[in-house]
Amino acid sequence: MTRRLFLKFFLSMGALFFLPKKSHSYEENRILLLSSVVAGFRYYDGEKIWKKLSKNDTLELRREPTNPHDRNAIEIYWNKIKLGYVPKADNSVIAQLIDRGNRLNAYITWLKEDENPWKRIGINIELLV
Repeated sequence: MTRRLFLKFFLSMGALFFLPKKSHSYEENRILLLSSVVAGFRYYDGEKIWKKLSKNDTLELRREPTNPHDRNAIEIYWNKIKLGYVPKADNSVIAQLIDRGNRLNAYITWLKEDENPWKRIGINIELLV
């Protein structure tokens, strides 16, 4: 285990103990967990619906624990259309939170016409508390 991975895991686990308990109000607090990009965009249907995507569109995150390449894989969907994945380098903490039943909010933060598929769609993932 690398130092970076250890620190990432250690800090993420520690943060879970200090999250505020759920209040009885209807107001949701949001904690930004990740600002990243969509991985694997060129392999799925994103190109077909590119012109329909907009900044702030809601995204659905789905765990894919049976993925043979990444046991922490998290698929990203827009209106039931698969856009790609949360990058492998960033998905371990998010996967744990999903597996524990935490509520997350994901949305598009930017869109860019670029030949590099890693620079096409920016996303944010927030923890709802």
